Amino acid sequence: MTTGTEGYERFIPLFIESSQSLDFNVVCKDFISFLPLKNSNILDLGAGAGQNSAALDKLGFNVTAIEPMTEFLNAAMNTYKSTSIEWHHDSLPNIACLDSQSEKFDFVLIDAVWHHLSTKERNISASKISAVIKRKGRCAISLRNGPAGMGTRVFPTDSNDTIKLFSLYGFKCIFRLCNQASVLPNKDKVKWTRIVLEKVT
Repeated sequence: MTTGTEGYERFIPLFIESSQSLDFNVVCKDFISFLPLKNSNILDLGAGAGQNSAALDKLGFNVTAIEPMTEFLNAAMNTYKSTSIEWHHDSLPNIACLDSQSEKFDFVLIDAVWHHLSTKERNISASKISAVIKRKGRCAISLRNGPAGMGTRVFPTDSNDTIKLFSLYGFKCIFRLCNQASVLPNKDKVKWTRIVLEKVT
């Protein structure tokens, strides 16, 4: 299956530079209060150039980062080589590198990724995430709507549909914030919804 990275190959240096300049405390500010205790296991799905993983590592978490674009992954590993992050070259929806991981993670971050997945891929992804997250673990997802950016394979997202999908795999929504502006300039037509789901069964 596709990794959803179509289009990014045209903007590799720009993506890396712009991504690594982002502040985790700004981009993911709505998720910070839902993070688990230090030394917990966190999974960053679609880690891009690694800035979120690096910030989480600095906060004292055990971070596993998964990224399908080799160029982004290499940039992340080179830039943040002093961290203890476990890096993997893999992608949603199958994330085969996690096949041996059962209920390992306390928190899963999916930032700016979900809109690249089709409905079928989202179903597979939700099932896979459910299998690797602990009970009471949380999954934070940013949902993008708007015209395509660097990535050209985009699908509409809907928080109600996402919450309903994850409820099939034992999650309940504990936070939702809709219609948020992009932190990037010149993105007036792009809006974000941020949700946090907790594994209850």
